[in-house]
Amino acid sequence: MKKRFVFFAVILFAVGGLSFSQNLSVVLDSTINYTAGAGEAANHSVGVEQFANFRLHLRGERTTLITALNFIAITGNYLEAASLFASGNPHPYLAFTPIIHGQNYAAGMELERLYFRVHGDHFDFETGLRRMPFGFGQVWGSSDFLNPRNPLAHNARPRGVLGADLTFYPTHTMMLMLFAAAPRDPFVSDGGGFVPGISFEQHWSRASLQALYAFQTPHELSGPGLHRFGLSARADLELGFILDALYTLNPNNGGGIQGLSFGFGFDYSFFGGDLYILAEYLFNGSASASALGFGGYWTNHHYLFASATYRFNDFSSAALAAVFSFDDMSFSPILTVAYDLFQGFTLNLTARVPLDREVLTGGRPGELGPVNSGARFILNAGARLRF
Repeated sequence: MKKRFVFFAVILFAVGGLSFSQNLSVVLDSTINYTAGAGEAANHSVGVEQFANFRLHLRGERTTLITALNFIAITGNYLEAASLFASGNPHPYLAFTPIIHGQNYAAGMELERLYFRVHGDHFDFETGLRRMPFGFGQVWGSSDFLNPRNPLAHNARPRGVLGADLTFYPTHTMMLMLFAAAPRDPFVSDGGGFVPGISFEQHWSRASLQALYAFQTPHELSGPGLHRFGLSARADLELGFILDALYTLNPNNGGGIQGLSFGFGFDYSFFGGDLYILAEYLFNGSASASALGFGGYWTNHHYLFASATYRFNDFSSAALAAVFSFDDMSFSPILTVAYDLFQGFTLNLTARVPLDREVLTGGRPGELGPVNSGARFILNAGARLRF
């Protein structure tokens, strides 16, 4: 059955690409990974990944159909990580189940997007498998509760949810959205975990504001149901300021600050845009969306992400970033270098070093350190091709 699905999907994109080539876009990533393991992981491991995303847009007079497929071939430590995910063990980087095994690789396919949009004069309607983002946060995405992000996996493609939304535009600066998302567990058939909600958004010349409310219907993990209240704002002053907060109320827990996920930060550009800096703090309540494991499996309360990106010229850039946990003083610096050989073809190199008190002073292991990360050093070398 899976092989038939893959076959018909390939035929669909082949025909669609030939008939509507101007609406077909492709991203191809080739990556080699080296990891110096820690804890229970192997001391040294290597993996190879070949990934492609095909996205097809078909436009009518007032409708648009969007569909996207991911194809992947992996070997080595990439396959180990995917196998862990498929067996039910969480892994923040891959959401992939191998379906075809070759002599030296495993290959699979994922339906990433499948939805349509109806355009009206004062409204839009979308339904299907799609991205449903909330908030203006650039790093942690507290309000983005359907799919919280993980800054340690910044190259991961945003996940989609099966849902629908109806958006009204009372004015050209105001937006009111009614939305609904299916339960996270696809095998639930009694409606438990269903998420209806409403959001409001207002834009001014130098500021934007969004507020939302969502209710998650009762299921075995949330008892009588969950209430989520979100607030996000962006102000473009001398600095660009971001505020992004979500409060999750579980009546069984009696409220309290443990349900709060709160992010605050700023960004700024120097030297005509050649140097870009970004910093964002996260408070992570133990019952908040960012602590539930869908983004990063965060176990502490106070985090900081900071990065600086410098563009040397139109072809090359370098970025230095770090994720820091104040609770146990663990952190993970990340260095990324990119070079465009020509338009649409980029070479990239990313190195990450998990560090904590155990490494630096012989103290206790930290959340972002080698033992809990399973690595002392991670190096990715890759090439990206865009059509």
